[in-house]
This record gives sequence, structure tokens and C-alpha cells, in this order.
Amino acid sequence: MTDDLPTPDQAPGAPHPRETPRLFGQDAAERAFLSAYGSDRLHHGWLLTGPEGVGKATLAWRIARFLLATPPQSDDGLFGAAPPPQTLDIDPEHPVARRMQAGAEPGLAAITRSVNDQGRLRSEIVVEDIRKLGRFFGLSSADGGRRVVIVDSADEMNTSAANALLKMLEEPPARTTLLLVSHQPSRLLPTIRSRCRTLRLTPLSPADMQAALEQAGAGTEAMPEHLAALASGSVGRALRLLNLDGLALYAELIALLDTMPRLDRPRALALAEAAAGRGAAERFDLLLGLVDIALARLARTGATGTPPQPEAAMGEAQVLSRLAPDPDSGRRWADIAATISARARHGQAVNLDPAALVLDTVFKMQDTASWGR
Repeated sequence: MTDDLPTPDQAPGAPHPRETPRLFGQDAAERAFLSAYGSDRLHHGWLLTGPEGVGKATLAWRIARFLLATPPQSDDGLFGAAPPPQTLDIDPEHPVARRMQAGAEPGLAAITRSVNDQGRLRSEIVVEDIRKLGRFFGLSSADGGRRVVIVDSADEMNTSAANALLKMLEEPPARTTLLLVSHQPSRLLPTIRSRCRTLRLTPLSPADMQAALEQAGAGTEAMPEHLAALASGSVGRALRLLNLDGLALYAELIALLDTMPRLDRPRALALAEAAAGRGAAERFDLLLGLVDIALARLARTGATGTPPQPEAAMGEAQVLSRLAPDPDSGRRWADIAATISARARHGQAVNLDPAALVLDTVFKMQDTASWGR
């Protein structure tokens, strides 16, 4: 992969998972894996699931480092078997850790979306990416050591790649562990899910989120409660919001909602133009995601009679309460959310003008806000 292409298994603005020294907020998942390892019930296939950005890839690399650096348990010796490990931590100066950091560990294969013949990053993991593992298994089998495969993310495999991986899960090579990172396990073949043991990772608490962001070198001094509300326990999402000034973008969206049902049209045009400028593709995609969040919070406010806490922008609670005062309005916002999301994503897929898509979204929100008034 060329240096100027994005790394598909690395969140923008964050260290690569292999470079992340600590994993926060996922003690239960780590204990579950260590329990299986210590009781000699180590499954050959593991499915690491949970929301995007909560540490699944970091855990996969921690497990890989642990397995490759930890000698096999044995009952030999004067005093019997050594006690099972209590942590996945491996000294960063360990030879395995140093080789993994340098991308030179022969016992590890990391499968991600590859580059096509035109030098562009593919949109999916293809069967050739999986078939490369055959050579990996052949080259690394002579030393008798463990082998670990990380697939990140397994959701991105096309059908042929998924079927090729399924064959490996059905007949795994000796002393091999496959770690599948999955944000949406329902997209995987049921037969793949059934042949893996699942480790479920959960959204991070505010304290763990703060610690993880500090580890990634991100400052959160400005409105940390707003960031927590929008990130929903995902460090990856929080970093994206910080890098793309997402807090200000969401605040502007709430300010625009506050003008409805009349609608401040110049403000709507300015929002649309900001998402349509040169090099604004990421910001446009973020805006669509923030619209989804705002609509979901409107629907929840109407359904429960109480705005979500904490606020995701100054004055948000008042705006949500006014536009979604009862369950009927909450249902209307939920219904239009599905329509808006489908139209926006379709328009994005077929490269419609981003500014037109934003304005179309805003006008549909205005129509919903005007209902019954």
C-alpha cells in the first residue's frame, strides 16, 4: 500500500491499533479471552463485535501479541504447571512486540482491504486477499509456533472472500487463531458466526473515553459532555468529531432546527455550501451522520417526553422539546429519519450534488416541524 493512501484499519487521527499501548473499558472481554486460554478452551475462531471505535481492533492486536509472545502452557517441571496469565499485557521490548511494531512478525497476518491495479484502495476485501493466507500458512508452519490472523473488518469481505475464509474456519490449520473484527456481525455469513466464539465489546464510559482520547493525543477541554453525547462511547467517533470540527457542525444543525418551522434559509444555504466545498467529502459524510443523530434524539424526546442527556449542543434540550413535544411527533420524526437517511445515502452513492442533498434534507425536516402548525 502506498504511503499516501488511508490505512483501512486505522481511525483518522488515532494511532494504529498495533501502536496503542492500552485498551480502556473492555476488561470483561479481556477476562473472557484469558479464561478460555487458561482453561485450555482456546477456540480457533474469535469474532470481536461491538460498535465501531470502541477498541475491537486494539483488542485483536493485543490478543495476537499475547498469543505469539506467550509460551504454551505445560504441566512439565518440578512444581507442575505455571499459573495461567492474568493479563494480555506484553513487554513492549519483547521480540514479538518489537517485530509486530515494525510489521515484521512472521507468525501474524493482517487482512484488510487491499489496493487494486489502479493503485486505489478497494471498497471490500476480495478473495485474493484471503487466498494469500495459504502462502502465509505454508511459510510459517515449519517452526511449530502459533499463527494468528486478524481480519479487519470482516464485514467488508465480499461473498467470495467470505466463503474462502469459511473454509479456513471449517478446517483451521494447526495452532492457528483467527480474529475477526466486526462492527455489524449480522452482515456475516451465519456459518462464519457459528464457527467463532464471540467477544462483545461495549461503549466506553466517559472516564474511559477521556483516558483513551488522552492516550491518542486528543484534547477534549472544550465541551467534553457534548463530545460524549455525540460519540456514544466510541473513541473512533470522538476522534472523527474532533478532527472535522463536528461539535461546531452539530451546534449549527441544532441552531438551524431552532429556526423551524419558519426556517432560516440563508443559514440553510450556508450549511449546504459548507458541505459541498472542495475537499469536503468527509465533512459531508459527517453531516449526514449528525443529521441521523439529531433525528434520533428528536424521536426519543417525543417518545419519552424528556430530551436525552447530556446535551450534545448548547440549548439542544429546548429545541428538541419544542419540536417533539409528544409521542405522535416523536413517531413522525422517527418515520422521516428513515426516509431522510435512505434518500441521503442513495444520493451520496450516485454522486448527487452534496449541497442539493443537504437542502433536500433540511426541507424535509422543515415539513416535519411544520406538521399540525
